[in-house]
Amino acid sequence: PEDWDKVLTVNLRGPMLCCKAALPRLADGSPIVFISSIAGLVAGSRLPAYDASKAALGGLMRHVALEGARRGIRANIVAPGLVDTPLGRLATQGRPSRGRTPVPFGRQATGWEIAYAALFLLSNESVYITAQTLAVDSGMTGIS
Repeated sequence: PEDWDKVLTVNLRGPMLCCKAALPRLADGSPIVFISSIAGLVAGSRLPAYDASKAALGGLMRHVALEGARRGIRANIVAPGLVDTPLGRLATQGRPSRGRTPVPFGRQATGWEIAYAALFLLSNESVYITAQTLAVDSGMTGIS
């Protein structure tokens, strides 16, 4: 239960408190982008608290999108798949199967590829997009 509570505090309570404080102060038309994980869309991380917290973040995002809609405040999620980062490589050392996970593009994403997705959702090019989850995963959730 302690690990469960810690994971939910970091992955769900933190974003909820940020939104609670920010929503009244945000300018009309402001964007909010949560960073989640494809673990919130499909089970498979082998960490039930992590999967549950990322799935619950989707519920929070939809609530924030609804609450902000009248002011044009939009809320969306970027849900990365496997990302080649120092932390990701460290995690892979403990789970060799992660390195063998079939990724349609044949490689893990870069941090920049995730950032570009977030930048799009923060930009004026996405002003009519809200309450959506953008999986940045080389198609892992769509074709596997």
